[in-house]
Amino acid sequence: MGRQWGSTMRAIEQAGCVVSASRAGQPEAGPWSCSGVILSRSPGLVLCHGGIFAPFLRAGSEVLTAAGAVFLPGDSCSDDLRLHVQWAPTTAGPVGGVERGSPGPCTSQCAGLEPGPPASSRRRLQQPPLPAELLLLLSCPAFWAHFARLFGDETAEQWRFASVAPDDEVSEDEEEDQLRALGWFALLGVRLGQEEAEEERGQAVAVAPLGAVPKGAPLLVCGCPFGAFCPDIFLNTLSRGVLSNVAGPLLLTDARCLPGTEGGGVFTARPAGTLVALVAAPLCWKSREWVGLTLLCAAAPLLRAVRAALGRLFPSTAALAALLPPEVGVPWGLPLRDPGPPWAAAAVLVECDTVWGSGVAVAPRLVVTCRHVSPREAARVLVRSTPPKSVAIWGHVVFATQETCPYDIAVVSLEEDLEDVPIPVPAEHFHEGEAVSVVGFGIFGQACGPSVTSGILSAVVQVDGTPVMLQTTCAVHGGSSGGPLFSSHSGNLLGIIASNTRDNSTGATYPHLNFSIPITVLQPALQHYSQTHDLGGLRELDRATEPVRVVWRLQRPLAQAPRSKL
Repeated sequence: MGRQWGSTMRAIEQAGCVVSASRAGQPEAGPWSCSGVILSRSPGLVLCHGGIFAPFLRAGSEVLTAAGAVFLPGDSCSDDLRLHVQWAPTTAGPVGGVERGSPGPCTSQCAGLEPGPPASSRRRLQQPPLPAELLLLLSCPAFWAHFARLFGDETAEQWRFASVAPDDEVSEDEEEDQLRALGWFALLGVRLGQEEAEEERGQAVAVAPLGAVPKGAPLLVCGCPFGAFCPDIFLNTLSRGVLSNVAGPLLLTDARCLPGTEGGGVFTARPAGTLVALVAAPLCWKSREWVGLTLLCAAAPLLRAVRAALGRLFPSTAALAALLPPEVGVPWGLPLRDPGPPWAAAAVLVECDTVWGSGVAVAPRLVVTCRHVSPREAARVLVRSTPPKSVAIWGHVVFATQETCPYDIAVVSLEEDLEDVPIPVPAEHFHEGEAVSVVGFGIFGQACGPSVTSGILSAVVQVDGTPVMLQTTCAVHGGSSGGPLFSSHSGNLLGIIASNTRDNSTGATYPHLNFSIPITVLQPALQHYSQTHDLGGLRELDRATEPVRVVWRLQRPLAQAPRSKL
């Protein structure tokens, strides 16, 4: 991470804060808190998530879903609302020192933790909480439109966006409030004393235009897990991932975020430390299973909505709007769009009757997928390439391994060439611990193209010195089967995704433990078929040895091995 982000990490941490809401007469660190992004330190201006304001709305949370509701003025909340913002100072004090106004643990919760001797090098310095006021609540209409398209159909009941696990006790009213406020954010004014105003100077955050960051681009999320629980420890915690998918201003990342990071900033490495989005929902669940992706709202359209709302609420002054950060390249016209890694466009969507999955082109007219996606030889298959030049080409299955074969593979011959689809270079060697990426149509299918998730090659399983299975920590979901596994560094094709993991005892699925077929197992037979149309090499896959079968059954090589629980 250091080589890619370098000193940018310091600037990112300087843009983060935690926001807490309470009722008059109650402790400052109330039960409602979230993360935020500092738009300006002096005067103080913060953008955070709007979910913490739902309990304070005079008209109830129903107003958030009212027709035409785009923004609400600050007085939409009750008079007993009290807000506080806490952020790190712009200049670090002595290592291990204590900042002015912070003589000990920052909250009563921290005081009760009883940790061991502190590691002074990890001491997080912050200013005492500062009072703030709500200027306005706002949403991004385009975010809601894409959210409804992706999650609003008959499968919507499978999805859950909440700050707790599905089995945790949450009232229906609380869950409904969270869903209504999902795409709402809040602009806060922070009240600084004269001394704080003179001290608070920091570099203004830059904002990436919508669409400037490609899928697969590295991202860094800065938030405060568990909100105001213990900012001494959690303030401006960083999480790394990539931009997994895009649907207008609705973005997804595989960076792992926790409750309390709602409203936290999401930044890109190029240009350094540029704000891309804010966290809308850190935990996404589908069919009671954690998806491993975080839902984001793009920052650029959100800030445009802020400007529009300020113009209507405060038409007599342009001072507040002037404090909002500009988009990178605007108005100077600087180039920003990154084409992204070429392998991100290598996955194709494979449809066979009512079944669909992913695949990868290994030749202009040859696609590899999984047998359980296209199980029958001679079956008609429709292959769709990825946007922006999305085309559909018919083909047929020329080979599919037998159901008893450990290698879940099917090969599709196309009637036309796949144009503008990169043909990846097959890897010859594998290195445990190397950065890898999975590209596949899991989660959304064709709705917004393939998703990209990142991780490492966690294991290379060998039989007699030959790799027969790859394991990764990338998030893999249903629909990703048959998709490509790439080396993030070289872009070489490492393998074909076969499955993630399901615990047969509990039914739980683990997206971050998954298995791929090494491309070295398939490449000689694929190359032979491409040159001769002879299926002999591919049919040898059905003759895999018993030790290989044992590996793919996830069993120990014993005569009476117990049935694997996975």
